[in-house]
Amino acid sequence: MNQRVRAYIYKRDQYERVVATVWVRRFLFRRDVGKAMLRAGMATVYEAKMGAEFGDFEEKYRKAEAKAKRKKVGMWKGNPADYESPRDYKIRTATMNETK
Repeated sequence: MNQRVRAYIYKRDQYERVVATVWVRRFLFRRDVGKAMLRAGMATVYEAKMGAEFGDFEEKYRKAEAKAKRKKVGMWKGNPADYESPRDYKIRTATMNETK
Protein backbone atom coordinates (compact mmCIF):
# COMPACT_ATOMS: atom_id res chain seq x y z
CA MET A 1 0.00 0.00 0.00
CA ASN A 2 3.07 2.18 -0.43
CA GLN A 3 3.31 3.04 3.27
CA ARG A 4 6.27 2.89 5.60
CA VAL A 5 6.04 0.55 8.53
CA ARG A 6 8.03 0.10 11.70
CA ALA A 7 8.51 -3.19 13.44
CA TYR A 8 9.35 -3.60 17.09
CA ILE A 9 11.18 -6.92 17.07
CA TYR A 10 10.88 -9.15 20.13
CA LYS A 11 12.81 -12.21 19.01
CA ARG A 12 13.19 -14.93 16.40
CA ASP A 13 11.15 -18.06 16.98
CA GLN A 14 12.28 -21.68 16.71
CA TYR A 15 11.78 -21.50 12.90
CA GLU A 16 13.87 -18.30 12.64
CA ARG A 17 10.78 -16.17 11.93
CA VAL A 18 10.79 -12.62 13.25
CA VAL A 19 8.26 -12.03 16.04
CA ALA A 20 7.34 -8.34 16.12
CA THR A 21 4.65 -5.71 16.50
CA VAL A 22 4.22 -3.78 13.25
CA TRP A 23 3.08 -0.15 13.17
CA VAL A 24 1.97 2.12 10.32
CA ARG A 25 2.38 5.82 10.97
CA ARG A 26 0.24 8.54 9.45
CA PHE A 27 1.08 12.04 10.56
CA LEU A 28 1.24 11.88 14.36
CA PHE A 29 -0.94 8.77 14.68
CA ARG A 30 0.34 5.22 14.58
CA ARG A 31 -1.71 2.11 13.98
CA ASP A 32 -0.93 -1.42 15.16
CA VAL A 33 -1.30 -3.59 12.04
CA GLY A 34 -1.89 -6.81 13.99
CA LYS A 35 -4.66 -5.26 16.08
CA ALA A 36 -6.30 -3.83 12.94
CA MET A 37 -6.25 -7.31 11.37
CA LEU A 38 -7.82 -8.82 14.51
CA ARG A 39 -10.58 -6.18 14.50
CA ALA A 40 -11.35 -6.91 10.84
CA GLY A 41 -11.55 -10.66 11.47
CA MET A 42 -8.52 -11.27 9.26
CA ALA A 43 -6.34 -12.78 12.01
CA THR A 44 -6.55 -14.69 15.25
CA VAL A 45 -4.45 -14.65 18.41
CA TYR A 46 -2.15 -17.65 18.12
CA GLU A 47 -2.28 -20.12 20.98
CA ALA A 48 1.24 -21.54 20.91
CA LYS A 49 2.30 -24.35 23.16
CA MET A 50 5.75 -22.75 23.52
CA GLY A 51 4.32 -19.33 24.34
CA ALA A 52 3.98 -16.36 22.03
CA GLU A 53 5.24 -12.82 22.18
CA PHE A 54 2.67 -10.05 22.34
CA GLY A 55 4.65 -7.36 24.10
CA ASP A 56 2.25 -5.58 26.43
CA PHE A 57 -0.62 -5.97 23.98
CA GLU A 58 -1.94 -9.48 24.61
CA GLU A 59 -5.07 -8.35 26.50
CA LYS A 60 -5.88 -5.74 23.82
CA TYR A 61 -5.40 -8.32 21.07
CA ARG A 62 -7.68 -10.84 22.77
CA LYS A 63 -10.37 -8.16 23.26
CA ALA A 64 -10.11 -7.12 19.59
CA GLU A 65 -10.52 -10.76 18.49
CA ALA A 66 -13.48 -11.29 20.84
CA LYS A 67 -15.18 -8.18 19.47
CA ALA A 68 -14.69 -9.37 15.87
CA LYS A 69 -16.20 -12.72 16.83
CA ARG A 70 -19.22 -11.04 18.43
CA LYS A 71 -19.74 -8.82 15.39
CA LYS A 72 -19.19 -11.81 13.05
CA VAL A 73 -16.76 -9.99 10.78
CA GLY A 74 -14.13 -11.48 8.47
CA MET A 75 -13.43 -15.15 9.13
CA TRP A 76 -15.99 -15.14 11.94
CA LYS A 77 -18.95 -14.67 9.54
CA GLY A 78 -19.41 -18.37 8.98
CA ASN A 79 -20.44 -21.25 11.19
CA PRO A 80 -18.19 -21.36 14.29
CA ALA A 81 -18.10 -25.15 14.04
CA ASP A 82 -16.26 -24.80 10.71
CA TYR A 83 -13.41 -22.79 12.27
CA GLU A 84 -10.13 -24.56 13.00
CA SER A 85 -7.48 -22.60 14.87
CA PRO A 86 -3.90 -22.60 13.57
CA ARG A 87 -2.84 -24.59 16.61
CA ASP A 88 -5.59 -27.20 16.12
CA TYR A 89 -4.57 -27.48 12.46
CA LYS A 90 -0.93 -28.09 13.42
CA ILE A 91 -1.93 -30.75 15.95
CA ARG A 92 -4.25 -32.49 13.46
CA THR A 93 -1.74 -32.52 10.61
CA ALA A 94 1.11 -33.61 12.89
CA THR A 95 -1.04 -36.51 14.05
CA MET A 96 -1.87 -37.40 10.44
CA ASN A 97 1.84 -37.37 9.51
CA GLU A 98 2.73 -39.60 12.46
CA THR A 99 0.22 -42.27 11.38
CA LYS A 100 1.65 -42.50 7.83
